[in-house]
Amino acid sequence: MRLRIVHHTHYRYAPSVVMAQHLAHLRPLVLPDQVVTAHHVTIEPEPAHVSQSEDAFGNQRCFFSLQSPHEALSVLSDCEVETSAPQLLPESPPWEDVRDDLTYRAGAPYDPASEFTFASPFAPRSPVLADFARPVFEPGEPLLDCAQALMSRIHTEMTYEGGSTGVNTPTLAALAQRKGVCQDFAHIMIGCLRSLGLPTRYVSGYLLTHPPEGQPRMIGADASHAWVQVYCPVGVDSTEQTGGVWVDFDPTNNRSGWGRPGEDYVTLAVGRDFGDVSPLRGVIQGGSSHQLTVAVTVAPPEELVEADLFCSRTATPSTRPARLKPAQPNVFGSKQSNTDRR
Repeated sequence: MRLRIVHHTHYRYAPSVVMAQHLAHLRPLVLPDQVVTAHHVTIEPEPAHVSQSEDAFGNQRCFFSLQSPHEALSVLSDCEVETSAPQLLPESPPWEDVRDDLTYRAGAPYDPASEFTFASPFAPRSPVLADFARPVFEPGEPLLDCAQALMSRIHTEMTYEGGSTGVNTPTLAALAQRKGVCQDFAHIMIGCLRSLGLPTRYVSGYLLTHPPEGQPRMIGADASHAWVQVYCPVGVDSTEQTGGVWVDFDPTNNRSGWGRPGEDYVTLAVGRDFGDVSPLRGVIQGGSSHQLTVAVTVAPPEELVEADLFCSRTATPSTRPARLKPAQPNVFGSKQSNTDRR
């Protein structure tokens, strides 16, 4: 599936920001079943410095600094991606075997996935989370069957309600009130699995949505999305572990798959939790108050040829037809073969 993703973040500050440093995770990952065919980011005002690097989890990140006063910041990411349909879930060993194999023992082979069994700032380990998960983790049951059941339980018992939580709402609070957004659903599932000693990581990305029948697509009305990946060892014998795979589960939509929950998903970045992969974060001097607006559009490329994706510096949704404006000079990115929260 070919998808175009336009992600526009706009800050307006009062008073002006004197200087700022920002870190962005806005370039989708290159994966065996995901090819990034084009990507560029436009930043206004023009940064004094821009650099790109790979973080500890293999994500592409961009650092940029602004060293002159500015009243607004606009970051526009525009990319095209080709995705493949996911594979069926592989067979998996009993969940207790996975837990035991990844528990530290002197002299045991090291598996990097074990690092995702520990608590992180947004995904704690807790007896409350373990108790929520335990009813679907029957003794001797395959790991991925249990993860699927946990995903379905979260999807059934939690209510998706925008604005019911904030970016810093504790995971246990979201679980207690039984409502939240995709970030909360993902953190709850991660916390449940880690509380049982099972490696799980956070995935930031996008999901293609569809407008009501007979209605035009609202440009800028989508949002970034979040789901989880569960580590499943494969090729394990009595003496050595030879590796494993990460399998995707989306508790918000109750969808799963090996590679991605569906071909309509785009994987942006992976990490321990939202804090590792926030699309845009930074440190500023000045700007004691600010207004943030975010607009995301995910659609087949042919639907966006005439769409007004640059329609507003306040990043509000629009359906006005207009031809795309040319990219501004302060653009970085490439073509290759290879603080949004809703």
